[in-house]
Amino acid sequence: MAHTAANLQNDVADRDMRYPSSSSQIAVDTSRRGRRHGHQSLGEARAEAQSHANAAYGGFTSSDLVAEARKYLGTNPTGRGSLWCGAFMDLVLKRTGHPGGGNLALGYEHYGTRVSGPQVGAIAVMGRRGGGHVGVVSGIDANGNPIIVSGNHNHTVAESVYPRGRIAAYVLPGG
Repeated sequence: MAHTAANLQNDVADRDMRYPSSSSQIAVDTSRRGRRHGHQSLGEARAEAQSHANAAYGGFTSSDLVAEARKYLGTNPTGRGSLWCGAFMDLVLKRTGHPGGGNLALGYEHYGTRVSGPQVGAIAVMGRRGGGHVGVVSGIDANGNPIIVSGNHNHTVAESVYPRGRIAAYVLPGG
C-alpha cells in the first residue's frame, strides 16, 4: 500500500507546474554503483528523495510546513533585504497554525522538540559564518542529506540539498 501512495505522490510531484523540471537542474548522484554525477530535474530529485524518505520513515509522508513553504519558491514573502530565513520560517509556522519561532535562525535550536535526525516536516537549523540558517526538511536524498526549503537561499525561497554535517539541530514544531 505504501508503494502505491509513494508512486501517486511522485506522479503528482512530477506534474506540479510550480516546479518545472526543464529549468531547475541540480547535481545529484545518479548511480548507486559509483560516484558518477549527472543532472536530474528538481522533480526527479524530489521524487527520489520522497521515495527514500518513505522507506526511511515507514510509508507515505506529508507536511503542512513543507506545503506552505513551497508556495513561496522563487519569492521573498518577508519583504526583508537580508538575514530573512528566520523570518520566513516564522511566517510558515504561523500560517500553518504553529507558534512562531522568531526572526533569528539560531533561535530555532531551542524551538519545539529536538529529534535525532532529518524528518520530513522537521525544522533544520544550520550554523554558518556570522550566524545561522534555518529551513524545513522536504526530503532526504539517497546519501542521507536533507533537502530543505528555506528563505534567503541565494536571495529567494529555494529548495536545495544541504550536507547533513552542516545541520546543528532538527526540531519538530509544537502546538
